[in-house]
Amino acid sequence: MPLNRRKFLKKSAVTGAGVALTGAVAAPAAQAAPGHGHGHATHPKPAKRYALTVMGTTDLHGHVFNWDYFKDAEYSDSAGNAQGLARISTLVNKIRKEKGRENTLLIDAGDTIQGTPLTYYYAKVDPITAKRGPVHPMAQAMNAIGYDAAALGNHEFNYGIETLRKFESQLRFPLLGANALDAKTLKPAFPPYVMKTFHVKGAPSVKVAVLGLTNPGIAIWDKAYVQGKLTFPGLEEQAAKWVPKLRSMGADVVIVSAHSGSSGTSSYGDQLPYVENSAALVAQQVPGIDAILVGHAHLEIPELKVTNAKSGRTVVLSEPLAFAERLSVFDVGLVFSKGRWSVESVASKVLNSNSVADDPKITRLLEDEHAKVVKYVNQVVGSATETLTTVEARYKDAPIIDLITKVQEDVVRAALVGTAYASLPVIAQASPFSRTSEIPAGNVTIRDLSGLYVYDNTLVAKVMTGAQLRAYLEFSAEYFVQTAVGAPVDVEKLTNANNRPDYNYDYVSGLSYDIDIAQAAGSRIKNLTYGGVALSDGQQFVLAVNNYRANGGGAFPHVASATEVWSESTEIRTRIAEWVTAKGVLDPKDFASVDWRLTRAGTPVF
Repeated sequence: MPLNRRKFLKKSAVTGAGVALTGAVAAPAAQAAPGHGHGHATHPKPAKRYALTVMGTTDLHGHVFNWDYFKDAEYSDSAGNAQGLARISTLVNKIRKEKGRENTLLIDAGDTIQGTPLTYYYAKVDPITAKRGPVHPMAQAMNAIGYDAAALGNHEFNYGIETLRKFESQLRFPLLGANALDAKTLKPAFPPYVMKTFHVKGAPSVKVAVLGLTNPGIAIWDKAYVQGKLTFPGLEEQAAKWVPKLRSMGADVVIVSAHSGSSGTSSYGDQLPYVENSAALVAQQVPGIDAILVGHAHLEIPELKVTNAKSGRTVVLSEPLAFAERLSVFDVGLVFSKGRWSVESVASKVLNSNSVADDPKITRLLEDEHAKVVKYVNQVVGSATETLTTVEARYKDAPIIDLITKVQEDVVRAALVGTAYASLPVIAQASPFSRTSEIPAGNVTIRDLSGLYVYDNTLVAKVMTGAQLRAYLEFSAEYFVQTAVGAPVDVEKLTNANNRPDYNYDYVSGLSYDIDIAQAAGSRIKNLTYGGVALSDGQQFVLAVNNYRANGGGAFPHVASATEVWSESTEIRTRIAEWVTAKGVLDPKDFASVDWRLTRAGTPVF
């Protein structure tokens, strides 16, 4: 059905003006208690009170159904979680029935249109940006459920601004981003806030503002799309600018929807000019906020109370688990006195979506889209001579990761033919993203290959020297926990030193090297050679590298500032599928090589 272009915006999205969403039905007024006593004695009327319920999701990442497209089966995990907006819809309907829909708000904290084959399909295979393109399934689901607002997440930018703007145009609610600014004018490029009015019988209306804040990391992670177009200042700075404005416009309640975790830290190694996970800092530093819906960190926080340093008031934070596994619920109590409403209590909790069934309205709405994507991911593109798995890929050079580096080398080598860089040797990096990926012997499908490369990364070619590559490998090798010669090796405790995630450990193909885990970090790379000869500092290579790493993600040395000689917008996972389709047979002899090994004092660990 045709969707109206966000009627409620009175000014263009670029001006960033928020607006009132009026027309809420009257809430039940607090009843005056019957008078007691004799004659005409007057009793003070009880104070008027109003109860508002704010519901929130975050990091939905394209999960509409309780379905694992990579396993082609119902989603299940050891904790018994369920996923998907169809479940969230049921929880939301229950709360609206209980509280009165006119007394509720439903918001989201970002990362909506990336993360499953469902979202990939409608960005790339049957794109929403085509002339008569489809309506994005996440837009259809969120419109049907009746969201009031959503903050921008960093993954909203993964497919470029055109896809994001098209998605935005398909929504019946605003995408908020007070700190997503036009790079030239420094004015908001998206609406910063939305104001909603709740009518109360026998008392003035309650005005509720929702301020949206996104993640400053977008400037690094999606640099190719946003550089020179958008800029992303820190959350605290922009909240400090907007919250007083919202209060001066008459907001009785200020809710922040923040695509930013609560820890006060940044991801391992990402050198951001601002704190990545700053939701609690916003609560602490910016007075005038009542509650914050937290996103980005994929953690479950039923309720976190933070005291504002200036006002002394408590701000309540809640983060529901990602993938629509939880719904945060804030209960806000207001009292009317001295001619104005004020918040007297806020409490939050999370509800588990495994406690309800799918809403049939949502499953019916999107059954066709779901069926198309299931068919797409189950296409057979080749056959494998043996089973390939990532189970040991963190600590042993696994053929399944060599498949990624081989594809990247081939694509970049072909792209550089006829250029000034064609004579340079091409090497490649890849990370062991998953510990459970498997390509089974026999038929190989798109979903087998997608499960190997779960991110929508694209390929970049950078020129690096031998000295720079040595430093890069030393940095990567910090991932291993120092383990003395003769000490027992427990593979469960061998990796993730300093909480470094698996995706920030890189293989580099084409070179040969040992990683001596008995040595201190910074002096572990031994016997580094290229073509059987010790690597010389000045020798030049072209590194085939994913865009996250190329833009500085993980803060690997030299790569972000290295000369870029080529890049493309086709996903690496698509390149893998093309490569396998062209070969027909997936045989490790065509791509596997042992380039690195773990050692201690020259003796292999495995």
